[in-house]
Amino acid sequence: MGSGDKEAQTISKGRRKRLQLMILFSLLNFCTLVDQGTGFILKTCRISYDIALCVKSNLSAVPLDIPSTVKGFDLSANKISRIQRSDFDNLSQLENLELNRNFISQLEIGAFTGLTKLKKLNLNNNKLFELGENLFKGLANLTELRVNSNRIKTVASTAFESLGNLKLLDISRNKLCHITMVHLILQHLPRLRELFIRSNDLSTFNSWELTNSSIELGYLDLSLNPITIFNITANVFPNLIWLKLGGSSKKHQMKWDVYNKTFLSRVSTLDISELQMAVGDMETLLRTVNSSLRSLRMNVMKHNLKELISISCTIPTMSSLQLRKNYKKINPVGPDTFKMCINVTELDLSENKIRNISDDAFKPLKHLRILTLGQNQLSSVPAAIRNLPKLEELSLNSNNINRLGCDDFANLTMLRKLSLYQNSISALNGCLFKDLTRLQVLKLQTNHISSLNNAFRDHLPNLRQLYLNTNKLTALKRGEFQGLQSLWNLSLHDNQIKDLEVGCFTGLRNLTDILLQNNRINQETLKRNVFKDLINLKRLDMRQNFIKYQYNLFEPPFSDLSRLETLAFPSQSGKGKSQLPPNLLQGLGNLLFLNIRDIQLISLPKDIFTFTPQLQTLDMSSNEIQKLPSELFSPIKNLKSLYISRATLGSLDFLVDANLTQLEFLQARKNQYTVISKEIIKSTPALVYLDLQGNSFTCGCDNAEFIQWVKSNKQTQVSDAYNFVCNYPHNFEGMKLLDFDIRFCSVDVEFIYFVSTTCSILLFMVASCTYHFLRWQLVYGYYLFLAFLFDTKHKNKKSQSQYDAFISYNVHDEPWVMEELLPKLEGEQGWRLCLHHRDFEPGKPIIDNITDSIYGSRKTICVISHRYLESEWCSREIQVASFRLFDERKDVLILVFLEEIPVSLLSPYYRLRKLVKRKTYLNWPRARQHTELFWEKLRQALRTREDLDKDRFLLNVMDRPHEPYSQNNSVV
Repeated sequence: MGSGDKEAQTISKGRRKRLQLMILFSLLNFCTLVDQGTGFILKTCRISYDIALCVKSNLSAVPLDIPSTVKGFDLSANKISRIQRSDFDNLSQLENLELNRNFISQLEIGAFTGLTKLKKLNLNNNKLFELGENLFKGLANLTELRVNSNRIKTVASTAFESLGNLKLLDISRNKLCHITMVHLILQHLPRLRELFIRSNDLSTFNSWELTNSSIELGYLDLSLNPITIFNITANVFPNLIWLKLGGSSKKHQMKWDVYNKTFLSRVSTLDISELQMAVGDMETLLRTVNSSLRSLRMNVMKHNLKELISISCTIPTMSSLQLRKNYKKINPVGPDTFKMCINVTELDLSENKIRNISDDAFKPLKHLRILTLGQNQLSSVPAAIRNLPKLEELSLNSNNINRLGCDDFANLTMLRKLSLYQNSISALNGCLFKDLTRLQVLKLQTNHISSLNNAFRDHLPNLRQLYLNTNKLTALKRGEFQGLQSLWNLSLHDNQIKDLEVGCFTGLRNLTDILLQNNRINQETLKRNVFKDLINLKRLDMRQNFIKYQYNLFEPPFSDLSRLETLAFPSQSGKGKSQLPPNLLQGLGNLLFLNIRDIQLISLPKDIFTFTPQLQTLDMSSNEIQKLPSELFSPIKNLKSLYISRATLGSLDFLVDANLTQLEFLQARKNQYTVISKEIIKSTPALVYLDLQGNSFTCGCDNAEFIQWVKSNKQTQVSDAYNFVCNYPHNFEGMKLLDFDIRFCSVDVEFIYFVSTTCSILLFMVASCTYHFLRWQLVYGYYLFLAFLFDTKHKNKKSQSQYDAFISYNVHDEPWVMEELLPKLEGEQGWRLCLHHRDFEPGKPIIDNITDSIYGSRKTICVISHRYLESEWCSREIQVASFRLFDERKDVLILVFLEEIPVSLLSPYYRLRKLVKRKTYLNWPRARQHTELFWEKLRQALRTREDLDKDRFLLNVMDRPHEPYSQNNSVV
């Protein structure tokens, strides 16, 4: 039997399909394995707003994991020695770069090329020896450059070529020895306004060596250089308004060689502190700026100071005079010291060890507005100040003043700021400030004041800031501050206050800030009505006192502070644990910040925050709160910052149901949780900063979700995540948490997709290949199995065969079968033959018909031709016959070749080729001259019985042919 079927697909198409599938498989694998990024975790730095902070991080190189969006990058105080080209490649948005206090000795050319938006660059305190060619290439928008305190000796001609927009350059404290180095700098900086080159090795300053044209400099600092001559021969500084000279440690005098008064005609601030110059040259210098000078600084002078004061005060425009650290040259201050200074409005005499000031010393200073006498040795307020009716600011801080009198500030009706801090004042009195009706700022901190004595009861109606901190106050009496109706800020911290009388804050209706920290206030002191007058208070700080609650409050202390925004009472002293009353915060409907750190809390009432719905920042660190109920946070849904470090918390599970959807900052250092679950992570969707340092994590699959989130999330910065250490289990103790391999922990959705996709593709490829190459083998195998079952079932049956032979042939060879084979074998020899078109049972499956016919016949005759080899069904028939041959070990198969078939064509048919090698066969083309012999041999083959050995079947019936078949097997 045969159908003449051909393959549905060619081999070339099959190969193309397999190639496409392999490419698809590779792409899917690549997409799954591609790196997803390192996430928002930094190994050594942290991000604050848009600034990357890496200060004091012991870095030896610029970290490369900084987000590309930062606008500021602070690398101060590290150990970086070299800046390379690639260090800032991805920081195109950077505007401010701090590299000061490192060990940088080398800057590669092009290191700043990509920083096109950089505006400020700080390279102070490094080890640079030179500024090389095109060093600052790419910094077209830089406006400030600081290379202070290096070792720069040389500057390349093109070093500053790219800095066309630079406005400030500080190259002080280096080794520049000649002004020509400065010339190389200035020639490329047309917009430079401020130049600081103090403390170099410049010995001369000649304007022709610096520039040949006018420059736009407004500020020039040449101090602490050993300049021996200062020469200007052209108007190169037409816009200079600030000039600083002098201060060299070498003992020589500078020669002033500027005689044209127009060359420095706009200088308004002149600092000649420590300048060593002949008196004649000093007069010339001062005459040079005679028309524009406003402020003159002559600190640490070595000349006759009183003579210099007289000279400088003749300048009609000079109004500010600073004379610090001149010591004996100005002590005592007599009536002639400032007799020429009638136009001076600001006088600074700090740090001169002044002990005595004559009563009329300031009498000529009729227009004086600011007087600074701090850091001297005055034992009382000098009476000379009473002659200054226009005085607005008076500083007497850091003297030896131990008492104040009622007339000390008489006539100072214009005074707005008075500084008396860091003296030895022990008491005040009620008449002390009687004339200071316009005073706005009063600084009395760091004295020994133990009693206020009604000093603020009736006076100072315009006072806004009062500093009484660091004194010895023990109590605040009723009405103590009732005269301070305009007061905004009151500092009472670092005293010994224990008692707050009801009404002690009467009159302070405009007070917004009060600092009471580090006193001896306890819970009994905070009576209900203590703060009732502070109706506009916004900040109340009571940290480091003795406030400890053990019971509920009948009268909440803060109920009158409806506008309070900040309340802090952390670090309370005293024995025993504390527990906040549920109604402690009653009345604080606008509270935004609450600090209850380190007050030995063991728990919090669930409804304590019911009264503070606007709370945004909560700090309860350093307590012993082992568990926080999630309902505690229900009233404060606006919370943005939460500090719970050192609170002995066992987990963060309370966050799951706390509904803190707006929480942005969470600091939870040094607690006792070991696992951060996926639910905790999902409960804070707005989180941008997470600090979990100092916890003992578990290196296990329970933390797999957390580890993956830390590495992949792009929103939340997890501080110091690379240094999280595992303590559990013991075999992972000391291991870094992020080094734990989580691939085998749980079924990853992406991994499932990968496996599913891979399996689907492989299955599709196998099915395609099977269908293309083995579809008939599978069909045959199925039916062969059925045939095997059939044979086993009928194996013991002794029924006689229905036919003598089953004829297997291709339909194209049917004429030969019908015209030659059938007449001979059935007509003449009388054999019963089975032919498919005649004897197959209609309606029965083809393979069943084939199997039944082969097993129902004594022999099977295969009529083989080229078409026979190409037929799928013919191939199945010979395979079934072969199976019967090997299974029954009977001589049941006869091969008849109708055509000469070369070995090359027979080789692909492994089963047939094997049969040809083992069995004798008949060859019709070679028997055309002896057809009768051919039919006789076929008849004898059909007569062979089981008793004949199949290896001798037809052994000597015909002559053996030559190629293409085996000479031992072929029969004519």
